Amino acid sequence: MVWKPHVTVAAIVEQEGHFLLVEEMVEGRRCFNQPAGHWDPGETLLDAVVRETLEETAYAFEPEYLTGIYHWEHPAKDLTYLRFAFGGKLGTQRPDYKLDTGIIGPVWMIPAEIQAQSEHLRNVMVQRCIADYLAGNRYPLEILHSLTD
Repeated sequence: MVWKPHVTVAAIVEQEGHFLLVEEMVEGRRCFNQPAGHWDPGETLLDAVVRETLEETAYAFEPEYLTGIYHWEHPAKDLTYLRFAFGGKLGTQRPDYKLDTGIIGPVWMIPAEIQAQSEHLRNVMVQRCIADYLAGNRYPLEILHSLTD
């Protein structure tokens, strides 16, 4: 069997001290996550984070920098994740946009509220991405290269 990690992207968006999260239902459990999801075939990582943000929040997203790359192994499942988290800014929200199945909707929280919801976070990457953002981690998008023809 060939090992295949799940490659995902996430959007880290902060406005006036509040972070954009998504409230969602996952395996019957209500939880919070950044707008995030799997990288699809034929996309660049930047395309994927723009698409996922729109699908989960109805907001346009413009990635401006990479906040970090995260390796996480799910403790209860035989799953490994490799997450690319991008900081950036939101564009307009499309109120008529139908959100992905399982998504309750976007929510804004300050770090203390996120900490208070720690047992309801999708996984440990949520807080780590915010911590790295708050620590000032900003890597230029030019470090990403797509070598497809």
